Amino acid sequence: MDLQTPTSATHQVRGACPHDCPDTCALLTTVQEGRAIKVQGNPEHGPTGGVLCAKVSHYAERTNHPERLLQPLRRAGPKGSGRFEPVSWDEALDAIAARLSAIAARDPQAILPYSYCGTMGLVQGEAMAMRFFHQLGASFLDRTICASAGAEALVQTLGGKVGMRVEYFNEAKLILIWGSNSIASNLHFWRLAQEAKRNGAKLVCIDPRRSETAEKCHEHIQLLPGTDAALALAIMHELVVHDWLDHDYLAQHTLGWEGLRERALRWTPERAAQVCGVPAEQIRQLARDYGTAQPAAIRLNYGMQRVRGGGNAVRAVACLPALTGAWRQRAGGVLLSSSGWYPTDRAALQRPDLLAGRTPRTINMVQIGDDLLRPASPAFGPAIEAVVVYNSNPLAVAPESGKVAQGFAREDLFTVVLEQFATDTVDYADYVLPATTQLEHWDIHTAYGHTDVLLNRPAIAPLGQARPNTEVFRELARRMGFTDPCFADSDEAMCRAAFGERVDFKALMERGFASLPVPEAPFAQGGFPTASGRCEFFSARLARQGLDGLPDHVPNYEVPGSSARYPLAMISPPARNFLNSSFVNVKSLRDIEGEPLLELHPDDAAARGIADGGIVRVFNDRGEYVCKARVSGRARPGVVNGLGIWWRKLGLAGTNVNQLTSQRLTDLGRAPVFYDCLVEVARA
Repeated sequence: MDLQTPTSATHQVRGACPHDCPDTCALLTTVQEGRAIKVQGNPEHGPTGGVLCAKVSHYAERTNHPERLLQPLRRAGPKGSGRFEPVSWDEALDAIAARLSAIAARDPQAILPYSYCGTMGLVQGEAMAMRFFHQLGASFLDRTICASAGAEALVQTLGGKVGMRVEYFNEAKLILIWGSNSIASNLHFWRLAQEAKRNGAKLVCIDPRRSETAEKCHEHIQLLPGTDAALALAIMHELVVHDWLDHDYLAQHTLGWEGLRERALRWTPERAAQVCGVPAEQIRQLARDYGTAQPAAIRLNYGMQRVRGGGNAVRAVACLPALTGAWRQRAGGVLLSSSGWYPTDRAALQRPDLLAGRTPRTINMVQIGDDLLRPASPAFGPAIEAVVVYNSNPLAVAPESGKVAQGFAREDLFTVVLEQFATDTVDYADYVLPATTQLEHWDIHTAYGHTDVLLNRPAIAPLGQARPNTEVFRELARRMGFTDPCFADSDEAMCRAAFGERVDFKALMERGFASLPVPEAPFAQGGFPTASGRCEFFSARLARQGLDGLPDHVPNYEVPGSSARYPLAMISPPARNFLNSSFVNVKSLRDIEGEPLLELHPDDAAARGIADGGIVRVFNDRGEYVCKARVSGRARPGVVNGLGIWWRKLGLAGTNVNQLTSQRLTDLGRAPVFYDCLVEVARA
């Protein structure tokens, strides 16, 4: 079989996984007579190693799904009913352009794009789309729903979203897997961790849930949600007391050590044990392991930053490798995101110069429920009159989703949704535009778990009348009279522009991927991308904003055990077979997942008369969610795990777990606090 050469016979096409996962796998799609029949991992790509997760292994099923949206639709019933009639592309685009033009003539800020990482691609994500909205002068969207608290923490501490190279984790002697169910959400890292384990490394999982990953580590530290910073500070306490420190590294390559040392000495293991809900001796042993094992590596993930103090928690953990000098070795350090290594030319892709000096307001995507219901005011500006949704499903993924549904149900709100399937959000659209899947368009990808650039080439022609996002925004721009030549750029041209001369595009075309020249041990001699060039324990920038310049434990808004009405803390980690709200409609995966579940500890279930498999109500002042109970040791006492993110309409009562989560924001990065949530549970 010849790669990339379309014939009537079977051939393979190189591509990249588009989904929101650190691994960003290289794909090989097998095509037979114009139909994608198989998607597999590319064995030539080191981080992928020929292996895909269970979800993306089903990608051909997703592309060929009988429920794919394959023609434009216009609403033909009440909002939320999901009743539509087919229209032509010209009818749909003409009507959308006319409506957006009329709104923009009054105030373009009344128009809001709503998108996130339904694709992680630079071109089908925020390239032509941002050119369109910049030219229009629409409101900015603060895209914070996943990772911005941790990202801001890394910027304030390490200087950017940078860290150790993932391929060297297999050489570590201790790996802390902190806030990550790697088996489900970072499979290719888990393979490296298993290799390290076979070579004698100790694996420790730090997570409120006894996940599949926690079960397979040597030790599980099952702390309370939102207490990670307290644990990190107690580790620092023990490093100081026992002098498990690299004094030369601290002197040469860090900033603010004396202040951090003073703060850490206040966090004895006993104090942290009370806050975290774990034994003090377990904290001591963790610190001993971390202070004496070399190399020691930390794999952070984003679960731990979805609480009020999430930014401070990431800052505290990101400080640890500099205390012990772990950065000196290539298998030492910390990795949360590698995306800061990429020399992406976002200005070339997104063209902010098209704003021509205008500074539209910014709407935080986390608070879309409140903002859709907010009237015009001097402080807020115009009411939101139109929303264009692409690469996202806000009805399912945004917090306090009862308000989100209420906002999208407004009869005076004009909603356009670019989608592949009839999601919860599609049900509220005025126009639905059928979008291509990854197998049907060009794109180029960075990663946040490794340091390769990947090119995605279309393997098949778009099915039905589906069009790439880029083509939709090109056509809208033409109809609205936008004449800048950038609106004629092809998708392949934008792929080439994404990195300019900084990445070898010829190599991308030939192999499908190209590696960045990141040093094996990037901070062995300091050289952090901070203003000082050091790991900044103390951030002067935060201090200038009136915030604490040093990391600290910031308690949850809703502290576990603080409410008699709502005595249970709830976290909502992803179900293993879904990725955010993607793949929920793939029947083979949904059949494996079963039904929406709430995991409860046996003690909490017994106290409420709840049996395994029983139907329960999970509720707080924000709403109610009905699902099936799973009585399980995966939950710790006092904490329940509402596995997400099911589509609302596939839930038992038309809601999902985000009916209960709040629109409050984190300490840094303006991010959501999905795991900072108190509830009560009762039999339905």
